[in-house]
Amino acid sequence: MHISIIIPCLNEAEHIEATLEPLQAFRQRGHEVIVCDGGSRDNTCQLAAPLADRLISTEAGRARQMNAGARAASHKILWFVHGDTQVPANADQLITQGLQTSGRQWGRFNVRLSGRQAVFRLIERLMNIRSCISRIATGDQGIFVYQSLFEALGGYEEIPLMEDISLSKKLKKISPPLCISRPLTTSSRRWEKHGVIPTVLLMWRLRLAYFLGTPADRLAKAYRNNEP
Repeated sequence: MHISIIIPCLNEAEHIEATLEPLQAFRQRGHEVIVCDGGSRDNTCQLAAPLADRLISTEAGRARQMNAGARAASHKILWFVHGDTQVPANADQLITQGLQTSGRQWGRFNVRLSGRQAVFRLIERLMNIRSCISRIATGDQGIFVYQSLFEALGGYEEIPLMEDISLSKKLKKISPPLCISRPLTTSSRRWEKHGVIPTVLLMWRLRLAYFLGTPADRLAKAYRNNEP
């Protein structure tokens, strides 16, 4: 089985090459890389174009961008990777073999934050444990899913925040996630810019409010104020 790797991005010139360059070996093994840009004002597109099979321009909105990438995908497995994330060299094998042997329909990776401080080791550990217990994955964990199931569920709900939580809630009713312990490395810039404790508290507050029924568009304003 081959994978369509879908990468939503917006003004990621600082990180996009580091994300895409390791994926060139995946392309050589028959997988495809689809970059979905939401209207970058820097040179993200110029940097990404030579390193991707397709570069798609859409309106901004991560869910909208990922859905556009999924519609353009050619392979049976969709893997959504953020534009500031670096993946293990054998991630494709972990996904394809894991899905085949487990019989599960979707999954995610553990996450590692790029920051070197000890507090980031605690944060990432708690994130991964919580995800395993709740069977809810976040976009930072590189959600992957069979294309047929993704389409059957209607793709990502096109809301300005929590689209990954919304999809996970639907997916876990079909199948438990395949939790791959080998981590992806994602940028810790949000915590570094706004402070670890304020950022963790904000994330908890937003998630709790979402589970209590607060509309995602109301939560998005607070999230945008915490942009890296």
